[in-house]
Amino acid sequence: MSGDGVEEARVRTAVAAHARRRAWAEAEAVLTAVLGDLEVRRIGALVEEEERRAGAELEGELQVFRDRYAYAVRTGDAALLAGGRAGKHGRWGRICVLSAGHEERVRHWGTAPEGPVAWIGSAPDDD
Repeated sequence: MSGDGVEEARVRTAVAAHARRRAWAEAEAVLTAVLGDLEVRRIGALVEEEERRAGAELEGELQVFRDRYAYAVRTGDAALLAGGRAGKHGRWGRICVLSAGHEERVRHWGTAPEGPVAWIGSAPDDD
C-alpha cells in the first residue's frame, strides 16, 4: 500500500471512530432524558411492582424450577444450567429459571435480588 493509501485508511478509521463516539453520545443523551422523566419513572415503578406481585402469585406453582436452578448453581451442574433460558436476563438482575420455550404457556418467572419475579417479553439485549 502506498503512502497515500495508508493515510487515506487512517483518515477513514478516524472518521468512523468519531462517528461512533458521536452516535453513542447522542443516544446516551436521549436515553438519559427519557429515563429521567418523572412519568417514565412512575410507570417503571408500577411495572416492577406488578412483576413482583405476579412473581409471588406464581411462586407456589413454579417454585420447583427455582429450587432446581439453585441446586444446579450449588452443585455446578452445567448440563442443568445449560438447559435453561438462553436469554440474558441475568444482566438485568433477573434469572428466568424455566426451560426454554415456555413463553407460549407462561410468562418468564424466576428470581431477582428482591425475590420471585414474573415478566413478559425479553430483556433489552436479547437477540
